[in-house]
Amino acid sequence: MLTLTDNAASIVKGLADRVTGTETGGLRIATQETDPTNFEVTMTPVPQADDLVVENDGAHVFLESNAATALADKTLDATIDDGGAVRFSIAEA
Repeated sequence: MLTLTDNAASIVKGLADRVTGTETGGLRIATQETDPTNFEVTMTPVPQADDLVVENDGAHVFLESNAATALADKTLDATIDDGGAVRFSIAEA
């Protein structure tokens, strides 16, 4: 199952609180229909019915089934650059 670094958990939780305004909100990762090796990342107030939910320190990540399979043995990290942009990265667990 996808794991989150402490940085990723903190950033995802903060984004979800600001963007969705709900305690159930989180980051949704899905494969792109046109290229399943690329991912779409969005903030959403609730997971879709078939999403796998990963929780870490109050952060929620919702994985579409194909993304869940592709990221099963990976770790999600996140940073915020000097301009305030969030950068997500995936590494081997």
